[in-house]
Amino acid sequence: MKKILSLSVLLVLMFTIVQAQAPKGMGKNDPDAKKILDAVSAKFKSFKSVQSNFTLKIENAANKLIDSKKGTVYMKGTKYRIKVAGQDIFCDGSNVWTVDPAAKEITLTKLDPSNNTITPQKLFTNFYDKDFLYKLNNDAKGVQEVELTPIDKSKLFHKVIVFINKATQTISSTKIFEKAGNRYTYNVSSMNTKSVIPDATFIFNQKNYPGMELVDLR
Repeated sequence: MKKILSLSVLLVLMFTIVQAQAPKGMGKNDPDAKKILDAVSAKFKSFKSVQSNFTLKIENAANKLIDSKKGTVYMKGTKYRIKVAGQDIFCDGSNVWTVDPAAKEITLTKLDPSNNTITPQKLFTNFYDKDFLYKLNNDAKGVQEVELTPIDKSKLFHKVIVFINKATQTISSTKIFEKAGNRYTYNVSSMNTKSVIPDATFIFNQKNYPGMELVDLR
């Protein structure tokens, strides 16, 4: 389960949007960064569906490449699907199926919008609005760089850098700095916000995964 959680957290952090005041005693958020993040959030809310292709690069503290893989995330309403090497995640708006081919296991959980379940959609609707301090590091050559620092110091990472395409007001890259020293860089290679994504994309069919055990945790 640790592998699944880590992947989900990293994927949603790739598009993290923050829009809130920090708790007292934790410092102040940068108003310039807030304007940028507000604009990115508003832009995303205008999309009916999103298909984004990305690459993930994992490096250690010495900048040595540990792993590199490609993936795709589909979003439509409360539905989403994440496809990446070694994992396939389906959400039909009610339930979440996580397929782990290596373990020959499928985990089924209930999606509860009222709790802290992490979904790709929540990150665009202020899911992290109380979790980070943020500041604008750089605004040049068409790219805006915003740094996020988690308020909860027990988190496994200590910093997130978000790179935003100034012209399109969309996130182009995210770099996550883990306390253990590893660095996860997500680059959005393409984002399609106009294609019609069929609802069947988000429907899990166990017949497509013969020989795999279904673990129902609902």
